[in-house]
Amino acid sequence: MTLQLQSFMKSNIPLVEKHMDDLVKIITAPEILKESMLYSLNAGGKRVRPLFVLAVMDHFNVKDDAAYTVGAVIEMIHTYSLIHDDLPSMDNDDYRRGKLTNHKVFGEAFATLAGDALNTLAFGILARMQHVDAEKRLELINLLSIAAGAEGMVGGQILDIQGEEKQLTLEELEKVHINKTGAILRFSIEAGAILANATADERSILAEYAHHIGLCFQIQDDILDVVGTTEQLGKTAGKDVASDKSTYPALLTIDGANKKLQQHFRLAIEALDKLPSDSILLKEFAEYIVHRNK
Repeated sequence: MTLQLQSFMKSNIPLVEKHMDDLVKIITAPEILKESMLYSLNAGGKRVRPLFVLAVMDHFNVKDDAAYTVGAVIEMIHTYSLIHDDLPSMDNDDYRRGKLTNHKVFGEAFATLAGDALNTLAFGILARMQHVDAEKRLELINLLSIAAGAEGMVGGQILDIQGEEKQLTLEELEKVHINKTGAILRFSIEAGAILANATADERSILAEYAHHIGLCFQIQDDILDVVGTTEQLGKTAGKDVASDKSTYPALLTIDGANKKLQQHFRLAIEALDKLPSDSILLKEFAEYIVHRNK
Protein backbone atom coordinates (compact mmCIF):
# COMPACT_ATOMS: atom_id res chain seq x y z
CA MET A 1 0.00 0.00 0.00
CA THR A 2 1.37 3.42 -0.96
CA LEU A 3 1.86 6.19 1.60
CA GLN A 4 -0.79 8.28 -0.18
CA LEU A 5 -3.42 5.56 0.08
CA GLN A 6 -2.40 4.73 3.65
CA SER A 7 -2.77 8.39 4.65
CA PHE A 8 -6.12 8.66 2.84
CA MET A 9 -7.49 5.61 4.67
CA LYS A 10 -6.07 6.64 8.05
CA SER A 11 -7.66 10.08 7.90
CA ASN A 12 -11.04 9.06 6.48
CA ILE A 13 -11.95 5.72 8.11
CA PRO A 14 -12.40 7.27 11.61
CA LEU A 15 -14.70 9.94 10.13
CA VAL A 16 -16.86 7.34 8.37
CA GLU A 17 -17.03 5.27 11.56
CA LYS A 18 -17.99 8.31 13.66
CA HIS A 19 -20.83 9.05 11.25
CA MET A 20 -22.02 5.42 11.52
CA ASP A 21 -22.00 5.54 15.31
CA ASP A 22 -23.73 8.91 15.52
CA LEU A 23 -26.44 7.97 13.03
CA VAL A 24 -27.36 4.84 14.99
CA LYS A 25 -27.05 6.34 18.47
CA ILE A 26 -29.52 9.18 17.76
CA ILE A 27 -32.41 6.94 16.68
CA THR A 28 -35.25 6.13 19.08
CA ALA A 29 -35.12 2.35 19.36
CA PRO A 30 -34.70 -0.38 22.01
CA GLU A 31 -31.17 -0.23 23.42
CA ILE A 32 -30.56 -3.94 22.78
CA LEU A 33 -31.35 -3.39 19.10
CA LYS A 34 -28.95 -0.46 18.84
CA GLU A 35 -26.32 -2.49 20.70
CA SER A 36 -26.70 -5.34 18.21
CA MET A 37 -26.52 -2.96 15.22
CA LEU A 38 -23.40 -1.24 16.56
CA TYR A 39 -21.76 -4.56 17.48
CA SER A 40 -21.53 -5.55 13.82
CA LEU A 41 -20.98 -2.04 12.46
CA ASN A 42 -18.00 -1.63 14.80
CA ALA A 43 -16.55 -5.10 14.25
CA GLY A 44 -13.92 -3.65 11.95
CA GLY A 45 -13.48 -4.15 8.24
CA LYS A 46 -11.63 -2.46 5.42
CA ARG A 47 -14.36 0.19 4.80
CA VAL A 48 -13.55 -0.09 1.10
CA ARG A 49 -17.06 0.91 -0.03
CA PRO A 50 -17.28 4.28 1.76
CA LEU A 51 -13.66 4.96 0.86
CA PHE A 52 -14.55 4.55 -2.81
CA VAL A 53 -17.18 7.30 -2.45
CA LEU A 54 -14.51 9.59 -1.03
CA ALA A 55 -11.84 8.56 -3.56
CA VAL A 56 -14.11 9.40 -6.49
CA MET A 57 -14.88 12.79 -4.97
CA ASP A 58 -11.17 13.32 -4.38
CA HIS A 59 -10.59 12.69 -8.08
CA PHE A 60 -12.96 15.56 -8.91
CA ASN A 61 -11.53 17.76 -6.11
CA VAL A 62 -14.92 17.97 -4.41
CA LYS A 63 -15.26 17.99 -0.63
CA ASP A 64 -18.68 17.47 0.94
CA ASP A 65 -19.62 15.97 4.32
CA ALA A 66 -22.47 14.21 2.52
CA ALA A 67 -19.83 11.73 1.32
CA TYR A 68 -19.32 10.52 4.90
CA THR A 69 -23.06 10.15 5.40
CA VAL A 70 -23.43 8.19 2.16
CA GLY A 71 -20.38 6.12 3.09
CA ALA A 72 -21.93 5.32 6.48
CA VAL A 73 -25.16 4.30 4.73
CA ILE A 74 -23.29 1.93 2.42
CA GLU A 75 -21.56 0.31 5.42
CA MET A 76 -24.98 -0.16 7.05
CA ILE A 77 -26.25 -1.99 3.97
CA HIS A 78 -23.05 -4.05 3.72
CA THR A 79 -23.14 -4.90 7.45
CA TYR A 80 -26.80 -5.92 7.34
CA SER A 81 -25.97 -8.30 4.48
CA LEU A 82 -23.11 -9.84 6.49
CA ILE A 83 -25.31 -10.33 9.58
CA HIS A 84 -27.89 -12.16 7.48
CA ASP A 85 -25.27 -14.11 5.48
CA ASP A 86 -23.82 -15.49 8.72
CA LEU A 87 -27.17 -16.80 10.02
CA PRO A 88 -27.63 -20.60 10.32
CA SER A 89 -30.21 -20.53 7.50
CA MET A 90 -27.62 -18.98 5.18
CA ASP A 91 -23.84 -19.54 5.50
CA ASN A 92 -23.97 -20.55 9.18
CA ASP A 93 -20.74 -18.84 10.25
CA ASP A 94 -19.50 -18.43 13.82
CA TYR A 95 -16.92 -15.71 13.15
CA ARG A 96 -16.79 -12.51 11.14
CA ARG A 97 -13.85 -10.09 11.15
CA GLY A 98 -12.28 -12.11 13.96
CA LYS A 99 -15.27 -11.74 16.31
CA LEU A 100 -18.26 -13.92 17.07
CA THR A 101 -21.01 -13.33 14.54
CA ASN A 102 -24.02 -11.28 15.59
CA HIS A 103 -26.38 -14.21 16.10
CA LYS A 104 -23.80 -15.97 18.30
CA VAL A 105 -23.86 -12.96 20.66
CA PHE A 106 -27.46 -11.71 20.43
CA GLY A 107 -29.37 -14.74 19.14
CA GLU A 108 -30.90 -15.33 15.73
CA ALA A 109 -34.01 -13.21 16.25
CA PHE A 110 -32.16 -10.09 17.39
CA ALA A 111 -29.49 -10.55 14.71
CA THR A 112 -32.13 -10.78 11.99
CA LEU A 113 -33.87 -7.67 13.30
CA ALA A 114 -30.59 -5.76 13.63
CA GLY A 115 -29.94 -6.46 9.94
CA ASP A 116 -33.47 -5.35 9.06
CA ALA A 117 -33.00 -2.16 11.09
CA LEU A 118 -29.70 -1.27 9.40
CA ASN A 119 -31.23 -1.86 5.97
CA THR A 120 -34.25 0.38 6.51
CA LEU A 121 -32.35 3.05 8.46
CA ALA A 122 -29.96 3.48 5.52
CA PHE A 123 -32.71 4.62 3.17
CA GLY A 124 -34.18 6.97 5.75
CA ILE A 125 -30.81 8.65 6.24
CA LEU A 126 -30.46 9.26 2.50
CA ALA A 127 -33.97 10.72 2.38
CA ARG A 128 -33.19 13.13 5.24
CA MET A 129 -29.93 14.56 3.79
CA GLN A 130 -31.36 18.07 3.54
CA HIS A 131 -28.02 19.62 2.49
CA VAL A 132 -28.11 17.50 -0.69
CA ASP A 133 -30.58 18.63 -3.34
CA ALA A 134 -33.72 16.55 -3.73
CA GLU A 135 -32.91 15.29 -7.23
CA LYS A 136 -29.59 13.82 -6.08
CA ARG A 137 -31.18 12.29 -2.99
CA LEU A 138 -33.84 10.62 -5.10
CA GLU A 139 -31.25 9.25 -7.52
CA LEU A 140 -29.12 7.89 -4.66
CA ILE A 141 -32.13 6.20 -3.03
CA ASN A 142 -33.25 4.70 -6.34
CA LEU A 143 -29.79 3.41 -7.27
CA LEU A 144 -29.17 1.96 -3.81
CA SER A 145 -32.52 0.16 -3.87
CA ILE A 146 -31.48 -1.46 -7.15
CA ALA A 147 -27.92 -2.27 -6.02
CA ALA A 148 -28.97 -3.71 -2.65
CA GLY A 149 -32.19 -5.42 -3.70
CA ALA A 150 -33.59 -8.07 -6.00
CA GLU A 151 -31.81 -6.66 -9.05
CA GLY A 152 -28.47 -6.52 -7.25
CA MET A 153 -27.09 -7.93 -4.00
CA VAL A 154 -30.15 -9.92 -2.87
CA GLY A 155 -30.67 -11.35 -6.35
CA GLY A 156 -26.99 -12.29 -6.43
CA GLN A 157 -27.33 -14.05 -3.09
CA ILE A 158 -30.23 -16.08 -4.50
CA LEU A 159 -28.13 -17.09 -7.50
CA ASP A 160 -25.30 -18.03 -5.12
CA ILE A 161 -27.60 -20.28 -3.06
CA GLN A 162 -29.02 -21.90 -6.20
CA GLY A 163 -25.47 -22.52 -7.42
CA GLU A 164 -24.40 -24.45 -4.31
CA GLU A 165 -23.32 -28.04 -4.85
CA LYS A 166 -23.49 -27.77 -8.62
CA GLN A 167 -20.93 -26.75 -11.21
CA LEU A 168 -21.51 -23.24 -12.53
CA THR A 169 -19.99 -22.01 -15.76
CA LEU A 170 -17.63 -19.03 -15.61
CA GLU A 171 -20.38 -16.85 -17.10
CA GLU A 172 -22.87 -18.01 -14.45
CA LEU A 173 -20.33 -17.43 -11.66
CA GLU A 174 -19.60 -13.90 -12.89
CA LYS A 175 -23.33 -13.16 -12.97
CA VAL A 176 -23.57 -14.20 -9.30
CA HIS A 177 -20.75 -11.90 -8.24
CA ILE A 178 -21.57 -8.95 -10.49
CA ASN A 179 -24.73 -8.80 -8.39
CA LYS A 180 -23.83 -10.22 -4.98
CA THR A 181 -20.50 -8.41 -4.48
CA GLY A 182 -20.19 -5.97 -7.34
CA ALA A 183 -23.50 -4.11 -7.14
CA ILE A 184 -22.77 -2.30 -3.86
CA LEU A 185 -19.20 -1.53 -4.94
CA ARG A 186 -20.56 -0.04 -8.17
CA PHE A 187 -23.06 2.02 -6.19
CA SER A 188 -20.26 3.36 -3.98
CA ILE A 189 -18.36 4.62 -7.01
CA GLU A 190 -21.49 5.93 -8.70
CA ALA A 191 -22.58 7.72 -5.53
CA GLY A 192 -19.25 9.55 -5.41
CA ALA A 193 -19.73 10.57 -9.03
CA ILE A 194 -23.25 11.86 -8.33
CA LEU A 195 -22.11 13.94 -5.35
CA ALA A 196 -19.17 15.28 -7.38
CA ASN A 197 -21.41 16.33 -10.31
CA ALA A 198 -19.55 14.10 -12.78
CA THR A 199 -20.62 14.24 -16.41
CA ALA A 200 -22.52 11.39 -18.07
CA ASP A 201 -19.34 10.31 -19.89
CA GLU A 202 -17.31 10.36 -16.67
CA ARG A 203 -19.98 8.32 -14.89
CA SER A 204 -19.97 5.76 -17.71
CA ILE A 205 -16.18 5.40 -17.46
CA LEU A 206 -16.35 5.02 -13.68
CA ALA A 207 -19.10 2.40 -14.04
CA GLU A 208 -16.78 0.40 -16.30
CA TYR A 209 -13.99 0.71 -13.72
CA ALA A 210 -16.42 -0.35 -10.97
CA HIS A 211 -17.53 -3.43 -12.92
CA HIS A 212 -13.98 -4.76 -13.13
CA ILE A 213 -13.08 -3.75 -9.56
CA GLY A 214 -16.11 -5.66 -8.26
CA LEU A 215 -14.92 -8.81 -10.02
CA CYS A 216 -11.34 -8.24 -8.81
CA PHE A 217 -12.65 -8.03 -5.25
CA GLN A 218 -14.54 -11.32 -5.49
CA ILE A 219 -11.80 -13.23 -7.31
CA GLN A 220 -9.29 -12.21 -4.64
CA ASP A 221 -11.82 -13.24 -1.95
CA ASP A 222 -12.09 -16.68 -3.57
CA ILE A 223 -8.30 -17.01 -3.77
CA LEU A 224 -7.87 -15.98 -0.12
CA ASP A 225 -10.48 -18.54 0.96
CA VAL A 226 -8.10 -21.19 -0.41
CA VAL A 227 -4.69 -19.79 0.56
CA GLY A 228 -5.55 -17.73 3.66
CA THR A 229 -5.98 -18.79 7.29
CA THR A 230 -8.94 -18.24 9.59
CA GLU A 231 -6.79 -15.98 11.80
CA GLN A 232 -5.66 -13.94 8.79
CA LEU A 233 -9.13 -13.60 7.25
CA GLY A 234 -11.12 -13.11 10.47
CA LYS A 235 -13.65 -15.66 9.23
CA THR A 236 -13.65 -19.39 8.55
CA ALA A 237 -11.08 -20.18 5.85
CA GLY A 238 -11.78 -22.97 3.36
CA LYS A 239 -15.54 -22.59 3.76
CA ASP A 240 -16.16 -22.48 0.00
CA VAL A 241 -14.21 -25.69 -0.61
CA ALA A 242 -15.95 -27.44 2.29
CA SER A 243 -19.39 -26.49 0.98
CA ASP A 244 -18.46 -27.46 -2.60
CA LYS A 245 -19.24 -24.00 -3.97
CA SER A 246 -18.31 -22.86 -7.45
CA THR A 247 -15.46 -20.38 -7.14
CA TYR A 248 -12.85 -18.94 -9.47
CA PRO A 249 -10.08 -21.26 -8.18
CA ALA A 250 -12.44 -24.25 -8.41
CA LEU A 251 -13.27 -23.43 -12.04
CA LEU A 252 -9.92 -22.06 -13.20
CA THR A 253 -7.31 -23.35 -10.65
CA ILE A 254 -5.42 -20.88 -8.44
CA ASP A 255 -3.14 -19.96 -11.34
CA GLY A 256 -6.09 -19.40 -13.66
CA ALA A 257 -7.93 -17.34 -11.03
CA ASN A 258 -4.86 -15.14 -10.59
CA LYS A 259 -4.70 -14.60 -14.37
CA LYS A 260 -8.39 -13.66 -14.42
CA LEU A 261 -7.76 -11.29 -11.50
CA GLN A 262 -4.96 -9.57 -13.41
CA GLN A 263 -7.12 -9.35 -16.52
CA HIS A 264 -9.88 -7.47 -14.69
CA PHE A 265 -7.29 -5.30 -12.94
CA ARG A 266 -5.85 -4.25 -16.32
CA LEU A 267 -9.31 -3.49 -17.67
CA ALA A 268 -10.09 -1.38 -14.58
CA ILE A 269 -6.92 0.67 -15.09
CA GLU A 270 -7.63 1.03 -18.81
CA ALA A 271 -11.07 2.40 -17.96
CA LEU A 272 -9.55 5.00 -15.63
CA ASP A 273 -7.15 6.06 -18.36
CA LYS A 274 -10.16 7.29 -20.35
CA LEU A 275 -10.86 10.00 -17.76
CA PRO A 276 -9.70 13.51 -18.72
CA SER A 277 -7.33 13.69 -15.74
CA ASP A 278 -5.22 11.03 -14.06
CA SER A 279 -6.73 9.31 -11.04
CA ILE A 280 -3.80 8.09 -9.01
CA LEU A 281 -5.84 7.34 -5.88
CA LEU A 282 -8.40 5.17 -7.72
CA LYS A 283 -5.55 3.28 -9.39
CA GLU A 284 -3.94 2.72 -5.99
CA PHE A 285 -7.25 1.40 -4.67
CA ALA A 286 -7.32 -1.11 -7.52
CA GLU A 287 -3.82 -2.25 -6.56
CA TYR A 288 -4.88 -2.55 -2.94
CA ILE A 289 -7.88 -4.76 -3.77
CA VAL A 290 -5.80 -7.05 -5.96
CA HIS A 291 -2.96 -7.45 -3.44
CA ARG A 292 -4.87 -7.45 -0.13
CA ASN A 293 -4.38 -10.48 2.13
CA LYS A 294 -7.69 -10.41 4.03
